[in-house]
Amino acid sequence: MAGNSSIEWTESTWNPVTGCTKVSEGCKNCYAEAMAKRLVAMKNPRYINGFNVTLHHDLINKPLEWKKPRKIFVNSMSDLFHEDIPLDFIKDVFEVMNKASHHNFQVLTKRPHRVARIAHELNWSHNIWMGTSIENEDVLFRLHHLKKIPAAVRFLSCEPLLGPLSSLNLDGIHWVIVGGESGIGARPMKADWVREIRDQCEVQNVAFFFKQWGGVQKHRHGRLLDDKTYDEFPEVALT
Repeated sequence: MAGNSSIEWTESTWNPVTGCTKVSEGCKNCYAEAMAKRLVAMKNPRYINGFNVTLHHDLINKPLEWKKPRKIFVNSMSDLFHEDIPLDFIKDVFEVMNKASHHNFQVLTKRPHRVARIAHELNWSHNIWMGTSIENEDVLFRLHHLKKIPAAVRFLSCEPLLGPLSSLNLDGIHWVIVGGESGIGARPMKADWVREIRDQCEVQNVAFFFKQWGGVQKHRHGRLLDDKTYDEFPEVALT
């Protein structure tokens, strides 16, 4: 699974792994799981195991075939640092990211504790962005682990934002993405929660990206916050 993406903060997706398991409230209405079910029904051979963690060795080198530089979201259908993924496979993925230095790779995990534990085994080239998901205050501990990781860009994905995050210490963080949950059963996101994060980013000089309000029909709600679109990217990544 690789190709162009409709996700607002990236350009392409690359899925050398598919499948995952739930670890926190943000996983409840997992879009990847819902998409996997559709792909199973369509008899997509990549999903013969459903949403169980599956390694796709034949897709590891895919980014080397893409000559035009782009931002690539790594494992939009999984989590590269899931406990069932062997370290050797993770190293192979990192080796490709190291070689494909003309791309920027955006790696997002809900397991930054594992990343921090094995970070010394990996080559953190300048084009690897490392992020973690923080949907509410219950998982703020992930921020602590993220700060230990020697990536050139460290970022937060506060999507789906399920509660206020009033005291974010963004020292060492370069980028924050915020978005509401979308699809059937989407849980509401309060505007003041978003404003509070935006204001903290402004005070702490961190790039802020507002992805969407979400909802069952997310296109109806758009992505304007106080009549403005926020499409900021980390400056350190642009130098």
